[in-house]
Amino acid sequence: MIRNRRDGHTHSFSRTKRAHVKIRRVLATAVAIAVTTPAVMLSVTPAFADTKPAAQPQAKPTVKELEKAAAEAQKAYDEAVAAEKVARKVVDEALSDSAPLAVAATAARKAAEDAATAKTTADQAVTDAKAALDALPPEPTEERAAAEKTLAEAETAATAAATAKTTADAEAKTAVDLADDARVAAVRVYGKAQAAVEEALAAKTAADAALARAKEEENQGGGECLDEPGLTTVVTGFPSKVTAGTATTFSVRVTNGTDKDMEKVLTYASVHATDKSGAKDIAKYLKLKWSSASSPKWKTVDGDLYIDTIGALKRGEHGDIKLRLDVDAKAPAGQGLTFIAGDYFNKDGCGLTPDAAVNKFDIKAAAGKPTPKPDPKPTKTAAAGSGVTPQGSGSSVPVNTTNGSLAATGSSDATAQIALAGGAAVVLGAGAMFLVRRRRTGADV
Repeated sequence: MIRNRRDGHTHSFSRTKRAHVKIRRVLATAVAIAVTTPAVMLSVTPAFADTKPAAQPQAKPTVKELEKAAAEAQKAYDEAVAAEKVARKVVDEALSDSAPLAVAATAARKAAEDAATAKTTADQAVTDAKAALDALPPEPTEERAAAEKTLAEAETAATAAATAKTTADAEAKTAVDLADDARVAAVRVYGKAQAAVEEALAAKTAADAALARAKEEENQGGGECLDEPGLTTVVTGFPSKVTAGTATTFSVRVTNGTDKDMEKVLTYASVHATDKSGAKDIAKYLKLKWSSASSPKWKTVDGDLYIDTIGALKRGEHGDIKLRLDVDAKAPAGQGLTFIAGDYFNKDGCGLTPDAAVNKFDIKAAAGKPTPKPDPKPTKTAAAGSGVTPQGSGSSVPVNTTNGSLAATGSSDATAQIALAGGAAVVLGAGAMFLVRRRRTGADV
């Protein structure tokens, strides 16, 4: 039994339907993340065939088949991770000064430097021999003959030194090019290995999501809550960067743009983060808190990840919520994501926003001694029809299970590519952690 906080009436909402909405929210977001990698579309599309009518009837995968697919995806991911570690070792060796080609290049450069020194010495000997010959009388004498012989020998030696320098320079260039080519080749192989890990993780995430959805549907039975495009969530004031030891406030507006009244509207909010490597979960350093005009005191978003403050929304109405992202002073540098969405429950049905507002942000480690964490006061909820003033420079990115879009960055510098190669995996990793964490919360909102 759930009491509507606006009108005080008590309604009975199907626990099965509410549970289904919760699982739909988890799986839709996980799939939205996963399908940003094209390989996933090829490997798991049949598992999510209900998102768009197929031209031909297609047998729905069984739980056993999906379990097998999930196991194979896990194996492929483990193998990709192992291959990435080997490729990383090759890169480290190629970039090392002790690598065979690097040692050969160093020796060749030293030989070229020695050849250049020898040529300089030989050229100076020619100059000295000419000066000694010019200082003698022009009449032929034994002394002049000896000076002429010395000059001829010096010129021969200088010619040989010049040839040796040319050869040494060419050999040094070849050796350096070989070492550089080996480094570039190693970096490229490592990049492919990293891409393989990302694709394998995406496939694993989607396969796990497909299996979870099939098991949930098998256990639930009953009707399914539908996507409701008219129910929208808009995030404003979200920053692109946050610093450890600070708190950032932003706004969420949930709008009923449908032609029906909604008896109960909940807001879904979660935050996920990894360190710069994309491998370590650092979400424990981040907390989401919320407040509203009717409940101005800041409250932590609980383990269910649902915020119950809007209540009922008549057609055309909207509800506003303030959210605050607290970043612990001990948080390391990394990247994070927030997922914001809305669900509604009526006596005769339920639904959810098909698109989640996904906000990406960078986490900057605190410099030196952490500064005291500010405690921003919640502002009053905007009245119906009024605009929401952005409080930061960030923006939300809508993501759905058909055409999810997440930005990717890169660098032309080979060394930078090595450092940033794991960055693209952050989003997929967050999706995987997101799925596991939400599955652990249980079936009831």
